[in-house]
Amino acid sequence: MKKDITQANLERFRTALKGRKVNAVVARAVQQNGVNAASENIAAKQDLTRVFSIELPTGKVTNQKKSGRCWLFSTLNTLRHQFAEQYQIKDFQFSQNYNSFYDRLEKANHFYEEVLATATQPLASRIVQHLFAGPDDDGGQWANAAALIEKYGVVPQDVMPETYNSEKTAEISDVLSLKLRKDGLKLRELVNAQAAQQEIVAAKEQFLEEVYRMLVYAFGEPPTVFDFEYRDDEHKYHLDQALTPQRFFAKYVAWDFNDYVCLTNAPDHELGQVYSLPSQDYIFNGQKIAFVNTELAVLKEAAIAQLKAGQSVWFGNDVTKDLERTQGILAPAFHERSALFDVGLQLTKAQRLQTGEAHVSHAMTLVGVDVIAGHPTKWKVENSWGEKIGDQGYFVMSAQWFDDYVYEVIVNQKYLKDAQRRLLQQKKIELAPWDSLA
Repeated sequence: MKKDITQANLERFRTALKGRKVNAVVARAVQQNGVNAASENIAAKQDLTRVFSIELPTGKVTNQKKSGRCWLFSTLNTLRHQFAEQYQIKDFQFSQNYNSFYDRLEKANHFYEEVLATATQPLASRIVQHLFAGPDDDGGQWANAAALIEKYGVVPQDVMPETYNSEKTAEISDVLSLKLRKDGLKLRELVNAQAAQQEIVAAKEQFLEEVYRMLVYAFGEPPTVFDFEYRDDEHKYHLDQALTPQRFFAKYVAWDFNDYVCLTNAPDHELGQVYSLPSQDYIFNGQKIAFVNTELAVLKEAAIAQLKAGQSVWFGNDVTKDLERTQGILAPAFHERSALFDVGLQLTKAQRLQTGEAHVSHAMTLVGVDVIAGHPTKWKVENSWGEKIGDQGYFVMSAQWFDDYVYEVIVNQKYLKDAQRRLLQQKKIELAPWDSLA
């Protein structure tokens, strides 16, 4: 039988609270300053100095502003640093807005196709409910960015600059979701009324045309041909005319995404397996999501090897946990909340994933690491939240935070160990759309 809270329970709670004078002091500190400030452990900062034994040359950070495009920003950041160094263009940026446009268009197409594929299932089924719950947003995975860039190329930021809606995506996301849900119901209606295939295809294409128009209104129309005109850091003038975005990528970036793999440490899943996430492979002929689930030490070693070679590392993490945003600190020891409340608040990494306490909420870029006696003690992180947060936009991450909240690193396959290379030959295990890695 379920039991209610009784007056006797409340009296016992009050008596226990009054039994320790320090409780009133702690309560005042928390009430006046908040949980994070009251639990701040200044002593932890002595282990988080911003000096790193391995550190890549970087410039100004990017700023995704009020959007969920971290995964795309981080991917483009891994490309832009090498581009800036090779062509001597300090602080160069690729247009995030350009790829964002096609990201939303591809997601709309994927939604329509999935609606058609599930049209005979009840609206109350879990898969259909999940589909309609998030028809089009600006989140994504590294493999999605790779697929977008391989299909559509890239352009410099000044060729397709940011707009109000690319920087603040809530409004366009809201209206797109409304439209797609309405369209989805119509497509389901056509299928279940056994309409002719030609009529269904025509309806879907008309819906996509309307989405394209909405995206142009919000983001601007993507260029099909442009001139690449710039002065390098030595003030030399350069002009390359009539480039397509695909040609620009092939000529100036020359990056093979097939060389890279996503090493994952998700201990709520079986290690030594490769997992796929087809529900988020929304570019049908593009690169597919694949998580090579392995030991944490393997992620660290591969990331350090890539940094030593002079290349940054995309990584997926849960930035919402143990974060000091203003100072740019990622460290579990910095906020001692368990000590503050005198209660145990620790879960294992697997338990956090299993219970929804943690998930892959953000993507950033590793640009440095401090290796002492063969072990990484802290990491330098390039975020995409602008220069006013952290140290000019850069964060310092403790070794423990990496262990607890880093789930994915994207590394060149040449830095894999033989055991992980063999895993790439295994059949992938398909994950559900609501999996903890989704």
